[in-house]
Amino acid sequence: MVFRRFFGMMMGCLGLRDHQPTLASPSETSESQPIDLIAAASSDDDDNKSPRIRLSDGRYLAYREVGVPKQISNFRIICVHGFGSSKEMNFLAPQELMDQLGIYMLLFDRAGYGESDPNPKRSVKSEASDIEELADQLQLGSKFYVMGVSLGCYPVWSCLKRLPQRLAGAALIVPMINYKWHTLPKDLVKDDYRKNLCRWIIWLLRHTPGLLHWWLTQKVFPSSNVLDKNPAFFSPKDLEFLSNTKGYQLFAQNGFKDRRTFDSIRKDCIVAFGRWDFEPMELTNPYTENESSVHIWQGCEDKVVPVKLQRYVSERLPWIRYHEVPDGGHMLVYDSSVCEAILRSLLLGEDPPEYKPY
Repeated sequence: MVFRRFFGMMMGCLGLRDHQPTLASPSETSESQPIDLIAAASSDDDDNKSPRIRLSDGRYLAYREVGVPKQISNFRIICVHGFGSSKEMNFLAPQELMDQLGIYMLLFDRAGYGESDPNPKRSVKSEASDIEELADQLQLGSKFYVMGVSLGCYPVWSCLKRLPQRLAGAALIVPMINYKWHTLPKDLVKDDYRKNLCRWIIWLLRHTPGLLHWWLTQKVFPSSNVLDKNPAFFSPKDLEFLSNTKGYQLFAQNGFKDRRTFDSIRKDCIVAFGRWDFEPMELTNPYTENESSVHIWQGCEDKVVPVKLQRYVSERLPWIRYHEVPDGGHMLVYDSSVCEAILRSLLLGEDPPEYKPY
């Protein structure tokens, strides 16, 4: 039962991976020049590797570009994937919208995911530093947009804390809730089973990594299919997306066979759900002149991140624009109409009435 609930909680951190490309790359839409400052890989398999940059500490980050070519773009967005995902994550924005608005989107493998090197010193702070270095090396300009999905929102919170002056805007999509935030009221979380479950998860990740690695890779007992279309974890809309999306994978066992990959993903969870060096709900508005905007998007039927907690966060941070999707679950990035609304709100300041909170 503990392991079943463990996987249930971990689903909330997923970036909702799909191996099929969501949007055409700039090279598919225009004959743009290759991006400069790409660090070449040193293996014989270079032709099969994604472009990468080398960070100041020597690590490599791999990335993928979608939308219009950067050189002719009007908006430049860095998209941050969640747990168990990668730069191949889905964000089902219509290609016509990307072309119409001139949107360039940069997706990258966070440290230890996909083709990026692990960061043994991973922290909330290092996630923001990686994003800033990525933006600088790829010459995104003095300001850029960031979007985070689920667990990928803790790097966005870190950006809001550490480099708000670099952000033209930010969107947190179904952002994870860290029960270690001391500003969460006790009466609001006392009956939330996720709080104690989270405590157990962190304990297991810290003290029994070998057991968890065995459980995720063994074949005697089914460990990765307990969530397969399970209505306890998915809303009706989520289940609809699961049925209609090709290539969707949840906790593929092969993805955890490599112990280094497993350890890196494990550390990601420990950092995300551990103690941070700041409280998001104590952040003050860095954009008093409305020079940038910050948005939270939440599904009312999300069975992973409770809507009541997200509402509390938004009440504590009135300078953040809060949006709710009435029939939405945790997989908002699989809904093309919601993805379009997210981009229009973030980039154009539009406020769709159908997504106003109750």
